[in-house]
Amino acid sequence: MTALLPHNSPMPALEGVTLHAVLPSVEPIAKGLLASMIRLTPAAARLLRPCDLIHCAVEPFAPLAAACAAGKPLIVTGHGSYVRATQMRPFPANVAYRYALRRGMLACVSHYTERQSRLALGDDIRTVVIPNGVDVARFAGLGQPPDGDKEGLLVLSVGAVKARKGTLNLVRAVAAARAKSPLPIRCVIAGTLSESAYVAEVRAEIDRLGAGDFIALPGRVPDAELLALYAQADIFALPSLNAGWRFEGFGLSLLEASAAGLPVIGSRDCGAEDAVEDGVTGLLVPQDAGQIDAALTDAILTLAADPALRRRMGAAGRARAAHMTWDHTASKLIALYRKCLS
Repeated sequence: MTALLPHNSPMPALEGVTLHAVLPSVEPIAKGLLASMIRLTPAAARLLRPCDLIHCAVEPFAPLAAACAAGKPLIVTGHGSYVRATQMRPFPANVAYRYALRRGMLACVSHYTERQSRLALGDDIRTVVIPNGVDVARFAGLGQPPDGDKEGLLVLSVGAVKARKGTLNLVRAVAAARAKSPLPIRCVIAGTLSESAYVAEVRAEIDRLGAGDFIALPGRVPDAELLALYAQADIFALPSLNAGWRFEGFGLSLLEASAAGLPVIGSRDCGAEDAVEDGVTGLLVPQDAGQIDAALTDAILTLAADPALRRRMGAAGRARAAHMTWDHTASKLIALYRKCLS
């Protein structure tokens, strides 16, 4: 097996896999990405020539993968917003992405992503849904705090502080829920703070609400600290919002929170619908601007007031996550490889 990676990726030692860190960065997205892929095509094609099938695991590289595939089977994993690249990118990139995404099989991580790809690329494209997985062993040893502890309840959110993650809405909902709850409610929003203008808006809202004592934005935290937060939390919330062409493709942190035994709150009309079983592992709230703050507040209060419901949803989430591991995802991909090669 041969794998091409961005030049800034870690290089793990994988048995039977030859790694080449030759691709431009996608985190962050490199400037002139399409031009870089065009220049790289001859070298990448040589490296991939012995391969019988090409799998593009990150959509931004789809044009390069399609150019290297020639007559070989091509699979592109559709994580989220990039399945709408034909709408979001100018000419000639939109044409390149349209050809690449229609050229092979699009393996979408959620049914919502699949629907968005069909809206952007046409109903005649070839798609399959293979959800993201979770490393359940990473969360296996986490216990939950006793109900009604002296510090009250902790709402945790994990994800970059940006509009698409609904951070402002979560801040408002936590403040409103705290004002109505007999137990004090705290919130930690752990994630990168790179979108400075939006972060400033969130901080200003926290100040306006007088919420600085109970809502924290620690930024991205080390894994050990993150696991400790999962263990301390009572509720997990990620109220994702569709922002223009951008949307939540799956909401992996929701599934990770389920693996940690937490009841989760996500949004409808995005990939979170595949990560959360509404009413079973958690609650889904509408994205509508006129409803989300009140609905999110009510969801937090519903879970805060009912320890038995939190335990039941947390247990159901753990059971569901146990059937949505990366091994399960890999088995579905292997079956797809065999189908394409046959």
